[in-house]
Amino acid sequence: MSGHSKWSTIKRKKEANDQKKGAAFTKLVKAISVAVKTDGGPDPETNFKLRLAIDKAKSASMPLSNIENAIKKASGDSKDNSQIEEILYEGYSVAKVAIIAEALTDNRNRTAAEIRHVFSKHGGNLGAAGCVGWMFDPRGFIMIPATADQQDDLCLGLMEMPIENLEQTEDGIEITTTVENFEPVKKQLEDQSIKYSDAELIMIPQTTVEINDPKLAKQILNLIEALEDNEDIQNVYANFDIPQEILERIAE
Repeated sequence: MSGHSKWSTIKRKKEANDQKKGAAFTKLVKAISVAVKTDGGPDPETNFKLRLAIDKAKSASMPLSNIENAIKKASGDSKDNSQIEEILYEGYSVAKVAIIAEALTDNRNRTAAEIRHVFSKHGGNLGAAGCVGWMFDPRGFIMIPATADQQDDLCLGLMEMPIENLEQTEDGIEITTTVENFEPVKKQLEDQSIKYSDAELIMIPQTTVEINDPKLAKQILNLIEALEDNEDIQNVYANFDIPQEILERIAE
């Protein structure tokens, strides 16, 4: 499991409080709204990006009524004429760790200034478009919760699917696929009644930077958390790899 994936697992456990959950729901509603307005309407069967946004909302335990209301509001006549853009911000943290932040914003100048400040405050640098994007590949990611006893049998069935990589962890089975095979694999899982807790398109680093210094690790994670706390940032990806024991010590 990559350092960022390990950190994401710990972070989900830390975000159980209502304030964090409310902020996450606000971002998910924005993603649903943008998908409806700009990518093909309110039907998830024909709107791939909306389908992804709904899956992510369900993974975050957003109530179905909230999801339905977000779709209904976005597909109706709205007096909100603001134009929301999808923008990638790229840069470096300390130790030359590459970072990509995906944003949905109605004011690119405001968001760019805020993101530049976050990078600078935590010892990093916001770079030009494309400066680190070439270090990452788009992939499908699916998490199947499973105990150690369940995993071996599940893996046998999964090997018949067009999966690029499969990794067994203490929380379950992590699957990565090509973007093209993401939906087919999801459908096969659903057809076989195999439940997954997370399914989304992500950016996976081609190589990672190993961080063994707890001070540097904390500085990197503080930068990522600050980016994730920004209301316009939807996702953050990085190419660090921090040992589990250091991650757990930092998260305490």
